[in-house]
Amino acid sequence: MSVRTTRAALVAVTAAALSVALAAPAVAAPGQTDHEVTRKAIEAAVGDGVPGVTATARDGRGVWSATAGVGNIATGKARSADDRYRVGSITKTFVATVLLQLEAEGRLSLDDTVEKWLPGVVRGNGHDGGRVTLRQLLNHTSGIFNYTADEDFGRTYFLKDGFFEHRYDTKKPRELVELAMTHKPDFEPGTSWNYSNTNYVLAGMVIEKATGRPYGDAIRERIIEPLHLTATSVPGTRVTVPQPSSRAYSKLAETATGPTYDVTKINPSIAYSAGEMISNSTDLNRFYSALLRGRLLPREQLAEMTTTVPVGEAAGYGLGLMSTELSCGVTVWGHGGGIHGSISEAVTTRDGRHNLALNFNGDWSGNTAAVVEAEYCGTGEAIEPTRIRSTLFMRP
Repeated sequence: MSVRTTRAALVAVTAAALSVALAAPAVAAPGQTDHEVTRKAIEAAVGDGVPGVTATARDGRGVWSATAGVGNIATGKARSADDRYRVGSITKTFVATVLLQLEAEGRLSLDDTVEKWLPGVVRGNGHDGGRVTLRQLLNHTSGIFNYTADEDFGRTYFLKDGFFEHRYDTKKPRELVELAMTHKPDFEPGTSWNYSNTNYVLAGMVIEKATGRPYGDAIRERIIEPLHLTATSVPGTRVTVPQPSSRAYSKLAETATGPTYDVTKINPSIAYSAGEMISNSTDLNRFYSALLRGRLLPREQLAEMTTTVPVGEAAGYGLGLMSTELSCGVTVWGHGGGIHGSISEAVTTRDGRHNLALNFNGDWSGNTAAVVEAEYCGTGEAIEPTRIRSTLFMRP
């Protein structure tokens, strides 16, 4: 799986431009860990225009970290391996994990309807929460319209004039769903696949209904604290990123040209449980490794999570988790994410033993597909990927 920035669309605030890397033939044995090739791939991203990159890998030989470029354009300060950053749609894996834990405890079933948990919330213009299951929310087969694809929402939060006027707005999750309900569904529930951030806003609301507490509390108590993810947080309406961290940059335009703006401060409530979290590369590696090794879910629930719907030639989407077969035959599992000025990727092998997490602090250039290919296949020569639109803040 790879996350790739989009140069011609609203990359300013992408949430997870997941892509299937159709790369050039590998030049090393599958699974080889020549981190020098990975280093060259992140340096190539900086050469392509990304201000700075931080990446950390963990495999049988230990932990390796590297940075390239700068974390602050004004001062020239370098990025750090310990940088915290907004992870966008990587949040979705945390949310799906909590719902699966609640299922394992018998507190809900993924075959429950949305209407059962959120009466009257998914209704209007052909939407019917009584026909959509929680499972369909998590694997994006619900057909529910993606609220971030709304044109007015795009102008308000994606482009320069709207962003600087509204960057500190607080949005309630119910408002985000209500916006989606002003549009028709993408398709009948269960008949197709389309990435919709509305699905995970609803999933967060279900967690709150089932537990009686904010969904962020459940993530903290069930995942962050047990795994000692000390750099990971659910910020709610907090507009800053804790230190150590770098600045985040965007063009705030529909092109990759023009001025570059510092977009580090933003109220992430516009993303809510679809993409508001903050973490760092070490924590993300620990999380995905623990998840795939069965430390967070019983075997039955992990099997559900890794049962995928085909979404590309070599990719599948499970329950908040994506699988991608790389050019050398290695399959990686994880998720990508982006939000204003921040594009991230976190993947691991099925046994959870070879992990990679990385972040670009600019959202208009670079190719994370090449970095993933470099780490797992020994080549950074990824060609243009078949991209799966899974963005949080970009018009389709």
